[in-house]
Amino acid sequence: MAFDSCLQVLLIEKDAEKAQKMINALDPEKYSVTHLSSGSAVFLRLVEEYQPDLILMDVESPDRDIVESLSVMSAANPKPVVMFSQNEDTDTINSLVKSGVSAYIVGDVDPTRVRTIIEIALARFDEHQQLKNELASTQQQLTKQKTVEQAKIWLMETKGLTEKEAYSLLRKNAMDMSQTIEHVAKNILSVATMLDM
Repeated sequence: MAFDSCLQVLLIEKDAEKAQKMINALDPEKYSVTHLSSGSAVFLRLVEEYQPDLILMDVESPDRDIVESLSVMSAANPKPVVMFSQNEDTDTINSLVKSGVSAYIVGDVDPTRVRTIIEIALARFDEHQQLKNELASTQQQLTKQKTVEQAKIWLMETKGLTEKEAYSLLRKNAMDMSQTIEHVAKNILSVATMLDM
């Protein structure tokens, strides 16, 4: 995640003194911090309003609402999240990581380490997003291949074609109509569905 300008940080920390120490530890030329003392009840609205590049949260004990809100954000508009907490429960930590938390830090943190923690969280977030994108691309490719395969099978069964002839027919139709083979295959399968009704 490369940023040419200031990284917009949303800091949710109820302790004003701790919050100020964190803000002071971050270079103002690289980090623009918006501090809120509380955010659990309206977390998604705050994220929508401030549109941060990164979220820093200090939560004594993350509740179900926080986990659900993070899951919704991760699915709709993922952002790197660093959470500081006193909760050492393994199940809770696993739930939060699955919900999109990039870094979970237990116990009090030296403010001078915050910048390093942020950089690691950003790198992990980037890597996770890249893996998600690659997985989505692979699944999309498999879906395309499955569609073409089903259309080929239908052509082979109804027209008495070999597999090679069925594929050649799909490709020819795609070229003639300036469409992708997948699009032609979908049209054929739509016709096949109607004929079976």
